Amino acid sequence: MTHYVGILDGATEVWGVRIPDAPGCHGGGSTPEEAINDATSALREWAETFLGTSDSMPVARNVAELLSGGEIDTGAGESAVLIPLLLDSGRPVRANLSLDSGLLAAIDEEARRRGLTRSAFLASAAREKIEGHR
Repeated sequence: MTHYVGILDGATEVWGVRIPDAPGCHGGGSTPEEAINDATSALREWAETFLGTSDSMPVARNVAELLSGGEIDTGAGESAVLIPLLLDSGRPVRANLSLDSGLLAAIDEEARRRGLTRSAFLASAAREKIEGHR
């Protein structure tokens, strides 16, 4: 999994994250966490669109490179945050998992409630956990 550096800025009610190495990609929210989660989703969508027209993603610079390039204005309250990029390969594979029977029953019940298969529910939950959604 790759990480891109996002630049978080904001105030009490409005927060934003822009991702310099993904031009036009940004997220926002009423809290820093909401803005980071929104930027994570936006980066995945941006990357899928980008890869539809190009063979490779732009190289993700590190925090030091962005700081030395003057792209993060710490004096104005900006800070760097890591935004994970988890892309689907489009190739499902079978996995054998061992889970407690009570947990598996709860997973199946919640998947049914949401109209999902067990696999889709587990994939969604794993993606949310990996990307840092709460």
